[in-house]
Amino acid sequence: MPIRPPDWDWEWPSDGALALAPRLNVTEPFATVPAMSVPAPRRRERAVVHRAVAGRPVARHRRHLERERRLRRLAVLIAVAVVALVVLLLSAFGGPDAAVTAPVPASAARLLPAGPPAPSVVARLGSLHLQLPISQSRVSAIGYQAGSDGALALTPLGTQSNEGVLKRIVHAVFGGSTAGPRWYQLAGGQSSLDVGAPAGTDVYSPVDGSVLAIDDVVLGGRTVGSRIEIQPVGSPSLIVSVSHVNVDPALVVGSPLSAAATKLGSVVDYSHVEHQALARYTNDSGNHVAVEVHASATLGLD
Repeated sequence: MPIRPPDWDWEWPSDGALALAPRLNVTEPFATVPAMSVPAPRRRERAVVHRAVAGRPVARHRRHLERERRLRRLAVLIAVAVVALVVLLLSAFGGPDAAVTAPVPASAARLLPAGPPAPSVVARLGSLHLQLPISQSRVSAIGYQAGSDGALALTPLGTQSNEGVLKRIVHAVFGGSTAGPRWYQLAGGQSSLDVGAPAGTDVYSPVDGSVLAIDDVVLGGRTVGSRIEIQPVGSPSLIVSVSHVNVDPALVVGSPLSAAATKLGSVVDYSHVEHQALARYTNDSGNHVAVEVHASATLGLD
């Protein structure tokens, strides 16, 4: 007996319902078509373009690094300029309000007699040179400010201790004298030379000459020391005035004077009379001897 073939055991292209539709007669199954290769001419074009742009990323990276370095340098320069500008605006040109280091308190040795100062010119007016009238070991500070009516402007020698940053930069770039004593600019000008020293310190003549007059200084109805007027040798048209001094009894009108050698007297204590500008730069009340120069025509009018 013949065996029946298993169910659905036929070939689909020739059996079954599809066999009835010859137009759908498919002899091979569907398959994925592989991608077509690029034609040879296009491959050659791509190779040429790749070679042309191969060096561009490296050059672009180098330009980027150079630009970043320039920007960093510019930022540093701007920051430095801003800081310098702020410092200049804050300190401006210096002056009486410039901060200074507090001086060291005076030692007990300063109470002993110091004798005359070593010759040292601290200011001048034309050919007239003013010597330091106080022994260097007793000087607390040297300052310049506006003097009395008719006082002539002096030229300080030495270095200004409270000059502003701008002046310091100018001196550092173009040079400036660092010889001579250090001095402070007080308010009002430079027609009065104030040499600070403790009260009672010996005062000596700032010029060669002779005593022309000795007058009492009266403040608030009280006599506070004296003013000595000196006729300097070689400058007959000028008068040198020394005040804030208790006159030495041996000194009289007509007495000959030698610069930095002849004693005029001693420093007066002005602490109970007025506030002294030099006190800002000393460790005491700012007592000092004041030296001014007047034209001889103003004699007796000061």
